[in-house]
Amino acid sequence: MTSAKVISGAEHFFFPGNSIGILICHGFNGTPQSVRYLGESFAAKGFTVFAPRLSGHGTDEFEMEACHYQEWIQEVETAFAELKKRCTNVFAIGQSMGGALVIDLATKVACDGIITINAALQVPDYEKYRNKSFPRFILEGKPDIKADNVKEIAYDRVPIKAVNQLLTIMEHTDAQLQKIICPFMLFHSPEDHVVPDSCSHHIYETVLSDDKELISLEDSYHVASLDHDKDYIIETSYRFIQKHTNQAKSVPLTSLTK
Repeated sequence: MTSAKVISGAEHFFFPGNSIGILICHGFNGTPQSVRYLGESFAAKGFTVFAPRLSGHGTDEFEMEACHYQEWIQEVETAFAELKKRCTNVFAIGQSMGGALVIDLATKVACDGIITINAALQVPDYEKYRNKSFPRFILEGKPDIKADNVKEIAYDRVPIKAVNQLLTIMEHTDAQLQKIICPFMLFHSPEDHVVPDSCSHHIYETVLSDDKELISLEDSYHVASLDHDKDYIIETSYRFIQKHTNQAKSVPLTSLTK
């Protein structure tokens, strides 16, 4: 099957920098565009930043329909491995489903720390479609962003098959929480109309990390990386990363392609 064309602006991005690598993972029905402001800001601070585009995202809903959640897991693991070749320290940041994916990642590799933004372990509006095959597509509402005049690249409808892949990865990740021991920072929006705020509290209370922080985003909805608190996320994450970094020389950098 021929791959659909990537929507302009939805491409993966890579910014070479110092020996500290940051992997940023977007959410379900999102693209790297939704986390690009974060990526550019971290790159401006000198970090090496990579945000992969997950399969089926940023092209069309028919390509998403053919995806399996194990592909998304593998793509995040591959992105981490690419950064690890170039960097001494690697941190992983994930928004929404991306939060679930970086939690899963941290059960398998030695992350120097993980940061989640409204990590998704439940999406109540999708529960009625669990194990269903009809309708084929589900209409999506406007992205959950408090700030005005902000655009997120996303499909107007998503396949029910993909929704069930999301439900599976969230259930899978929930079962892995007690394996998490690395430093962990969790951002959560008390007013989130997609993922219950209780998800972040549950994660915080369940993981076994000795160093963990739960931080409230009082002026943002679900897609906080594009909302009013995005600069607060960057500055607070920067302090977390600096705290958990051993300064070391990086190996020579080369361009990433995907």
